[in-house]
Amino acid sequence: MRSPKDFFAPLAVGAPEPLRQIPVPPSRMIHFFDPSNEKMAAKVPDIAKKVDVLLGNLEDAVRADRKEAARNGLVSIAKSTDFGKTQLWTRVNSLDSPWVLDDLITLVTEIGDKLDVIMVPKVEGAQDIHYVDRLLAQLEARAGLTKPLLVHAILETASGVANVEEIAGASPRMQGISLGPADLAASRRMKTTRVGGGHPGYLVRTDPTGEDLNEGRTTYQQDLWHYTVARMGDACAANGILPYYGPFGDIRDVVACEDQFRNAFLLGCVGAWSLHPVQIDIAKKVFSPSPEDVAWARRVIAAMGDGTGAVMIDGKMQDDASVKQCRVVAELADALAADDPELAAAYDAASSV
Repeated sequence: MRSPKDFFAPLAVGAPEPLRQIPVPPSRMIHFFDPSNEKMAAKVPDIAKKVDVLLGNLEDAVRADRKEAARNGLVSIAKSTDFGKTQLWTRVNSLDSPWVLDDLITLVTEIGDKLDVIMVPKVEGAQDIHYVDRLLAQLEARAGLTKPLLVHAILETASGVANVEEIAGASPRMQGISLGPADLAASRRMKTTRVGGGHPGYLVRTDPTGEDLNEGRTTYQQDLWHYTVARMGDACAANGILPYYGPFGDIRDVVACEDQFRNAFLLGCVGAWSLHPVQIDIAKKVFSPSPEDVAWARRVIAAMGDGTGAVMIDGKMQDDASVKQCRVVAELADALAADDPELAAAYDAASSV
């Protein structure tokens, strides 16, 4: 274990000094694209205007014989595109793959100044982050970068979940963690073949009302990912980094996608992955507080004054804990509204009623 005094020291001579605090720009959707797909690549400039994060995917969904094309495609796209305020991320190949070393060397040395975050799949423990941490420092020094690249871990193995707290605190580079439900389901030997979302077989049933055990009994589908998202959220909050829901694979089922994203939002996640343009607007809607919630939060904050004591508003008691909750909503709304005139107008209109 490194001494606390050395934790924020660069891990290579000439590498930039690690950040003391992770930046929190809007990241409601991490939109994935395949840089080896020419049709997708052509749409990048337009999609970049609609999303908070654009991620060039080099791992799953990219065939083995297209890995090099995806890597080179991302380099070309990064060099030729003005992303404005949109963050550019990448998901490199897994640490046990034959491609990841070339991914990191190429991307950091050629477009490290354009990248914000490197997503690392199948992180099992702090040792994986330590490996990437040191390697990135060496490459940053070689490339002459002045801003450190951040690292985002994907939680998609049983070992990763068991070690999520140490993963979250493994390095000053840690930006956040995403749930990877498909690989995690396989690692846990869960009996679902869905990519995210619930399962109709995972349910609770009301008690029987008479002698007939089948009569009048209602079932309620449960959330397969509640425990994992909650634990991930706690680990992230305790270490000052950001939790995200991952993919929702059924592109057609926009209703269930919105429900799953909202569950994650309510549990503290700041965003989710979008795999198709239709999911961009869903994520934007869900991970932006509603105007009604923002108006209520601002009303409570105003009534509470210095944040101490207690007040009654519409028959409900509000105290210091209430105002802390309301500040979470109001501060998120202010951050989002700063870059979104439409949201800003909606929040101001609701607060003036």
